Amino acid sequence: MRMQAFVDAAWPLFCDADVSWIGFYLISADGREMLLGPRRDKPACSPIGLHGACGQAWRERRTLIVRDVRELGAGYIACDPRDLSELVIPLFDPANATVCWGVLDVDSFSIGAFEEADARGMLEALRAAGLTP
Repeated sequence: MRMQAFVDAAWPLFCDADVSWIGFYLISADGREMLLGPRRDKPACSPIGLHGACGQAWRERRTLIVRDVRELGAGYIACDPRDLSELVIPLFDPANATVCWGVLDVDSFSIGAFEEADARGMLEALRAAGLTP
């Protein structure tokens, strides 16, 4: 299970660096919601709709860096009310790059915890793990 290996390897690198949670959400078979996949280090909401940061990144097929989750308004899904910023990266099928099968979600208790460099580095790690082309 590449996803579990990925979060298990990433968690020790980030858990002391402002990251409060890292995990995957997978699109359901009917494409109407997202289901919690492998994650570290606490439970999270599941299933979730296609609103919120994860749903937006999946729908728009683009990485989403949320400086302050409060700016997302009523559509935000707060699994942990202490989380203040988020990085969400859509994941595509290596055999068919038009198919988005889920997202990697990274949360932080700090405002502005993530930047473009973080997104690029995480995407490179996901590619090296064979989780996205």
